Amino acid sequence: MTTATNLLGRYGEDIACDYLERHSFKIVDRNWRCSSGELDIIALSGSTLVFVEVKTRSFGQSAFEAIDRNKLRRLRQLAGLWCQTNRPTAQDIRIDAVSVLVRAGNVTIEHLESVF
Repeated sequence: MTTATNLLGRYGEDIACDYLERHSFKIVDRNWRCSSGELDIIALSGSTLVFVEVKTRSFGQSAFEAIDRNKLRRLRQLAGLWCQTNRPTAQDIRIDAVSVLVRAGNVTIEHLESVF
């Protein structure tokens, strides 16, 4: 990835965290990495542990098209690995996606709950 792409992605994750916190999510972890990949955001929403995939774009209508079947499979695997490592006490677990579009100084956020 180029530096500009990395900066845009980091900016999108920061925006997503702010959005989630404004909607009563508690951020538990960010950018958790292991040999199999990375989880962008892990948060609590009430008693539910939420793994949030963030996609940031500066073009197009939505960034959700970047989350395909293979990406969802990898997210499920990574969520399981995170849980094995961290032993959460949450009652439920889900995977959400947040799309952050940054165009001409405007930011549009879309949040899809339970993409898996």
